[in-house]
Amino acid sequence: MADLKVEVCGIRFKNPVMPAAGPPTWNGDAMVACAEGGAGGIVAKTISTTGAVVPEPCMAQVGRGSMLNTELWSELPPEQFIEEEYPKAKDTGLPLIISLGYTADEIAELAPKVKPFADALELSTHYIGEDPSPMVEAIKAAKDAVDVPVIVKLSPLGREMKAAAQAAQEAGADGIAAINSFGPCLGIDVETGLPLMGSKEGYGWLSGRAIKALALRCVFDIARTVDLPIFGVGGVSRGTDAIEMFMVGASAVQLCTAAILRGPSVFGKITQQMNEWLDEHGYASVNDVKGLTIRKLKERAFRTTHLPPKLYVDLCTGCGLCETSCVYGAITVDGDKAHLDGTLCQGCGLCVTRCPTPALEMP
Repeated sequence: MADLKVEVCGIRFKNPVMPAAGPPTWNGDAMVACAEGGAGGIVAKTISTTGAVVPEPCMAQVGRGSMLNTELWSELPPEQFIEEEYPKAKDTGLPLIISLGYTADEIAELAPKVKPFADALELSTHYIGEDPSPMVEAIKAAKDAVDVPVIVKLSPLGREMKAAAQAAQEAGADGIAAINSFGPCLGIDVETGLPLMGSKEGYGWLSGRAIKALALRCVFDIARTVDLPIFGVGGVSRGTDAIEMFMVGASAVQLCTAAILRGPSVFGKITQQMNEWLDEHGYASVNDVKGLTIRKLKERAFRTTHLPPKLYVDLCTGCGLCETSCVYGAITVDGDKAHLDGTLCQGCGLCVTRCPTPALEMP
């Protein structure tokens, strides 16, 4: 079996898969359920100085594995977390990362109170706009209040990720979590004509599979910009998603939507899938694939010439997906096998990504 143990910000995790701050860790019992489901660490739902008042309905599935939400910070008062919920989470024996929001004053008030339970703090910047100064002030407030690592969670809302990460590092952050949900977005109930979300304008924030490509790009940019460990967040729902996050530079992953839609056992399932993939590909440790994409991209030559994919006819099942999606007519299926006309192929690569078997491969 591959070694899935990781050390991030000086904290040792038995595996790199953990909940993101949100509904899966809304109270102590939920955090215990995540631990029992196989999580390597716990990230508690964000608290602020008062409980949130959340517009409802506040969650809806939109497409496979994706959601819209109008979730805010915890509806529970911070006193309840300190007196009841954090102690339950600590009893699991897993590292506990406590998420705080949002202003420097709020964090300065909360950080000393949660310090006895926190292996690290995570600061939410979901509602911070283009100006990085509120984030910088929040980081400094946390660093002044505690001696545990301070992780800042970056949202993809407008700010250029490299500049945001650089500002966080310069302010003293010990790590970065990227990304938060994306929005505002809008979903409509076609039967009623009303928005799916209960917010005043009907807006919500998108999470899950729909934002994985965005999250990967952000982690990739951050990893090439700062020398800080990164928790990859956004669209992780299976083992290969987590592997991809490591390849673009993450040191661990967090997930929220998958845990909501599939339950807390998803943590153990993803961990097992990671282990199987690493074993099948000959890697002894998950850390062996960390940054692989960054290294390989330096070696890949940029080209604009058309090169057709390689077709391994023996592996073709004749499913026809390649023929259906080839707008250039370069692939046809005859006699349950695909045939490729290289003179018509534009080398776009779509057929390779649609093939359910490894019958097609880009050169």
